[in-house]
Amino acid sequence: MEENKNIKESTIRLCDLASHNKSDEIKKFAQDPQYVCFSCGQVADARENLCNPGAYYEMVAGGIPLE
Repeated sequence: MEENKNIKESTIRLCDLASHNKSDEIKKFAQDPQYVCFSCGQVADARENLCNPGAYYEMVAGGIPLE
């Protein structure tokens, strides 16, 4: 079965992986980050993998969409 990188297990949070120094695992979930955690600063492809997600451009560009 092919894995869809935008649909990840809801129990996997990058915040948890970071607290256990699992950088190789984190890379799998952050190939093309679209979201950032406003609590810990981790970035991810899917918002489901963050505890307090927001759109990445809101954090880095002050709400201006990146092209």
